[in-house]
Amino acid sequence: MVYCLILCRSLTYAQRTAKALERAGISAYITRPPRAITGEGCGHAVRVPQRRLSDALRALARVGLPAQRVFVSESDGSYREVAL
Repeated sequence: MVYCLILCRSLTYAQRTAKALERAGISAYITRPPRAITGEGCGHAVRVPQRRLSDALRALARVGLPAQRVFVSESDGSYREVAL
């Protein structure tokens, strides 16, 4: 399954993001992003299905939690950053 990772600056921000998406009816899971994305291997991300990404971004903007960086998983296991 192809999914997207919305990077968050802290665990609290990731929890708020996931909660806002769940309230909007979008499945969201807090996870640690791969080191290839963050560089130093720390941080948190919220995982959402790719088909719901545009809905997720709109829902986050509505509640004042705009996404800073978003990555899409590729079939080969790599990630591609999405232009916002």
